[in-house]
Amino acid sequence: MTQFNIHSAKTNLSKLIEAALAGDEVIIAKGSKPVVRLVPIPNEGFKLGILKEELGSTPDFLSTMSDDDLGVWEGA
Repeated sequence: MTQFNIHSAKTNLSKLIEAALAGDEVIIAKGSKPVVRLVPIPNEGFKLGILKEELGSTPDFLSTMSDDDLGVWEGA
């Protein structure tokens, strides 16, 4: 655990962020009283296709429409 006062934290914020990302516990204190802990936000990312099995297949929107379907869309 590394503790810094507010003035030192403002001066070294980039270094403190890197330390927190590396797994170090970084505490910021007001005077001698700890008030804040820097922790990294987990990078979970975005996963495509999580409902793929439940929704089934999707239509191919780039394929050519049949004449009957095209007539419905055009109101014929």
